[in-house]
Amino acid sequence: GQRIKTIFFGGGTPSLFAPDSIGSVIEASDRLFGIDPGAEITLEANPGTVNGPKLLDFRTAGVNRLSFGAQSFDSGILRFLGRIHTADETRAAARLAHRAGFERLNLDLIFAVPGQQLEHVRKDIAEAAALAPDHISAYNLTFEEGTAFFTDMKRGRIRPLAIDEQAAMYDLVRSELPRRGYRMYEISNYAPPGHEARHNLTYWRAESYLGLGAGAHSCALDEVACKARRWWNQRLPGRYMAGVSAQGIAEGGFEVSEKPTLEGEFVFLNLRLRGGFHLPEFEHRFGESFDARFGSVAATLVEGGLLIREQDRVFLSDRGLEIADSVFAEFL
Repeated sequence: GQRIKTIFFGGGTPSLFAPDSIGSVIEASDRLFGIDPGAEITLEANPGTVNGPKLLDFRTAGVNRLSFGAQSFDSGILRFLGRIHTADETRAAARLAHRAGFERLNLDLIFAVPGQQLEHVRKDIAEAAALAPDHISAYNLTFEEGTAFFTDMKRGRIRPLAIDEQAAMYDLVRSELPRRGYRMYEISNYAPPGHEARHNLTYWRAESYLGLGAGAHSCALDEVACKARRWWNQRLPGRYMAGVSAQGIAEGGFEVSEKPTLEGEFVFLNLRLRGGFHLPEFEHRFGESFDARFGSVAATLVEGGLLIREQDRVFLSDRGLEIADSVFAEFL
């Protein structure tokens, strides 16, 4: 019964799709669910895959926000990351996006790349801001198990930056972007007030979402029963399409989360937001107070200078931001 507030075309390079195909998905979504007027509709794009006419066609199809995976403006870092675009293509894509009438534009940056120096990060921030996006995401490179980077690290081919070097880069990002008008509203995301990524706020506020396509994940909350059903689609496109053709669905698996799990997730996801969350929100969602569930944990974190309680609001301190994963683990 809920209308769609945001759509995000991501998970690969959806800009390779024809604009008409993107438009068909938007039209079908409106027909089946209804799309709110003013809904945020984002298309993720590799800067090297777009041109002026194509961007105009995406806008005509209904896309009103773009997200370019710039990553860096240093050619050596782009090569290390395995990116197929160049810094010049990012600059050109951003200018074309503005020319096509896109007022909402995000640029993704990555820092803490092996071999990267503080000055590289400073230059990337300056280059990104000069292109006048209304949103910048800056992510610390992570070495996740199952990725090529992780394998290379385990085999000694690459060495992650030292923790203090990574922290210095994060501090630089947190100081430079606000100085240029981009307020930090989430651990890795910056925008002027009113320009936050509404789609991603859905995840950080622990709300329901529907994922379509191979490998997509979904979450349906039952706030009355304090449960959530999460499911994911078949990962391989062939299996996904066969399942949809035969049964109308292509579920690869599911899990049900109960109240204790949801309470912990609500806290750590909302603590990713710079403003944290208000205590009445927790009580309204779960029918018990935050202190009844996490009072002793929170008190220890406040005493350690990692968490701040200000009237009815709970949020991470600057020090807590630097070791956020360790803070989150206390609630899970």
